[in-house]
Amino acid sequence: MKITLLIASIFISFMTFSQSCVGKWTTIDDETGKKKSIVELYKVDGKLYGKIVHLYPREGREDNPKCKKCTDDRKGQPILGMQIARGLNWDGEEWEDGTILDPEIGKVYTVKMWLEPGNPKYLNVRGYIGILYRTQKWIRTE
Repeated sequence: MKITLLIASIFISFMTFSQSCVGKWTTIDDETGKKKSIVELYKVDGKLYGKIVHLYPREGREDNPKCKKCTDDRKGQPILGMQIARGLNWDGEEWEDGTILDPEIGKVYTVKMWLEPGNPKYLNVRGYIGILYRTQKWIRTE
């Protein structure tokens, strides 16, 4: 009986970890379909945050781009290492009520994130301005 409980708890722990969106995710450019960056999602005090940990090379972009169009504390800061997702709360099914920044255009959106049902390899990231929204699919990166 004890061995069954131990195996069950290990399995549940593994499934919980594999279902978590904490980790590294590849973002895809909506227009070109090419890899854009890798964002690392992490938790602090029960809230979810994300920072850019890699930028894929792109023609015409300077070597260490800065957020020139940002209007908050990130204005003029390097995009690499920048915290773009802030303060998401877990509601039992998805992360919500946080913000996400598009550093190329300097806009901050309300955001929610959830794993693709049945496929934790994909993360749905939906940014809102009012009732308008856009959803991106990020890909889990090892």
